[in-house]
Amino acid sequence: MANRSLFASSNGRLVAQSTGVNHSGAPAYDLAAPHKLAQLAMTGAFGGGYYRDAASQMRELIALAQKVSPGFLARAAVHVRERGHMKDTPCVLLAVLSLRDPALFTKAFLRIVTSGKMLRNFVQIMRSGQVGRKSLGSRPKALVQDWLNRATDAQLLSGSVGQSPSLANVIRMVHPHPRDPGREAFYAWLIGRPVDTALLPENVQALLAFRSGQSDVLPDVPFQLLGSLDLTGAHWEMVARRATWQTLRQGLNMFTRNGAFGNAEAVACAAATLRDPERIGAAKAMPYQLMATLRALSPDVDPALADALHDAMELSVSNVPRIAGRVVICPDVSGSMSSPVTGYRPGATTTIRCIDVAALVAAAIKRINRDALVLPFERGVCDVALEPRDTIMTNATRLAAIGGGGTNCAAPLAWLNERKERADLVIFISDNESWMSVDRNARGTALMREWENMKQRCPRARLVCIDIQPYGTSQASEREDILNIGGFSDSVFDQMAAFGSGEAGAAYWVKEIEREVL
Repeated sequence: MANRSLFASSNGRLVAQSTGVNHSGAPAYDLAAPHKLAQLAMTGAFGGGYYRDAASQMRELIALAQKVSPGFLARAAVHVRERGHMKDTPCVLLAVLSLRDPALFTKAFLRIVTSGKMLRNFVQIMRSGQVGRKSLGSRPKALVQDWLNRATDAQLLSGSVGQSPSLANVIRMVHPHPRDPGREAFYAWLIGRPVDTALLPENVQALLAFRSGQSDVLPDVPFQLLGSLDLTGAHWEMVARRATWQTLRQGLNMFTRNGAFGNAEAVACAAATLRDPERIGAAKAMPYQLMATLRALSPDVDPALADALHDAMELSVSNVPRIAGRVVICPDVSGSMSSPVTGYRPGATTTIRCIDVAALVAAAIKRINRDALVLPFERGVCDVALEPRDTIMTNATRLAAIGGGGTNCAAPLAWLNERKERADLVIFISDNESWMSVDRNARGTALMREWENMKQRCPRARLVCIDIQPYGTSQASEREDILNIGGFSDSVFDQMAAFGSGEAGAAYWVKEIEREVL
């Protein structure tokens, strides 16, 4: 007779056996290559994370781009640019695509390279040798030439801000054929050659006249081209009024330091811009960007502008849905979540940590779904009370202050099971690097075993796992009642709502990419 202690019958669905290990060496589930590529591309900023450095992140992304079909690769590149608002990873995928399918590469190029900044990114990546070649090649070179010739004067002038490579380097590299004498003169000026000023665009002529002192009219050009000049407070006020929403947000300290907000009217104008719903939407403002700005705000900045940023924060998460049923939110506040959300980048490391983003997402969901239960966890569930009426920043700061300790992703579900609590939608926000509650003799992960226990009480419950810094594994297996999402874009909220209501399946994200029309 079989040993009953080893082969006793178990209730409920059989937990799937784990298929890999995470970076902590604990059991985990490997994601399929398309899903893994989508997660990494939507969040990859090529900075060193808690468990992985920038070089290994780059190698993994390129290896995944070689594994998926060219069609999925092209659609993923477009998706992460247009929906994820990423800058570097779409260019890496585009560079790989240029070697795999020139026709699809041509279609994707037109959707991804939409500015001088993106053009310079693409050229830099192609010439780095990371994707297998150190030259552009004939088709990429032709497309770069075509972009330069089709670009407006304003796009070219804006693209001239920045180095490595500079736009001048790109022009020297591809030798675009100018469409008329005016564009020929503009190219010559950009690469530092003598030129007939009368042939240059009006805004460039205005810039040169202002620089030389022949005119006192401030030209409407990127402010970086004016930075070396001795501008007055009135000049800086004009620069601030003309600035894009993102430039204004990022430059509040600099504008304040230079006297741009020296009168009540200037402050009111800037505040109105910062809280303008249309401007916020057009800028594709991310909540964590506003969090970074608020944290870095100088005490000298007018309080009215800080209030406008708080209003902008509330508006930036206005698409957070109201979810029917009992919602439980589980933000990971363990030690590994203290790493910068976009990784360690020499001279450019963000002050925003993974734990800040997790807390921000949790606070935003709680703000709209006021009856939601919040269970922050590390080794176990942490005791914290959130007031739904508080601002998102207040609740996010309260959650983020808990941080530290090991990671036990099963802890919130164990807490719910011990108390026989019911739930319709459980949302995890973590880096998925759980290493506690590991039983090498049991099937699957501790989280999946606790989830099966909950499903016996709540058979219609659904689980969403948001991975802030995807490493290619999850603590939850892929199946119809579990959705694994990578990243922190605003589209996460829509995905959660569709999945929680049963309108979308577990493969939602990959299917969204596959629906992209090139």
